[in-house]
Amino acid sequence: MNASGYQAYKNQSIFTMTQGELLLLLYDELVKRLLQADLALKNQDYGIFEHSIGRSAEIVDYLNSTLDNRYQISGQLSRMYDFFKFYLARIEAGRDDEKIIELIELVKELRTAFYEANKKAGI
Repeated sequence: MNASGYQAYKNQSIFTMTQGELLLLLYDELVKRLLQADLALKNQDYGIFEHSIGRSAEIVDYLNSTLDNRYQISGQLSRMYDFFKFYLARIEAGRDDEKIIELIELVKELRTAFYEANKKAGI
């Protein structure tokens, strides 16, 4: 398959996802970026570390910006995303791999909760 065919397939699969599937994909990408940051830190590759933390922050910003404030849970999620951003800043400043693992666990818990909610909703 050529590169443009693959890109067309990738775009089509994203455009046909449900909102719940897209949300889970964002959480998966956030975990992936945090794992990259952890590996880069262990390898003392600070450029990749900072880039991965930066992309993680962008994902959290995007998640926060897409909240529908008509629902009470949106306020709680917004506070959680603010906490994630605070934690990311601490990770970047202190280059603390233990805090990366802690944040990964928090993100995974939230992802699992959304996965279960989507399953119950039949999405």
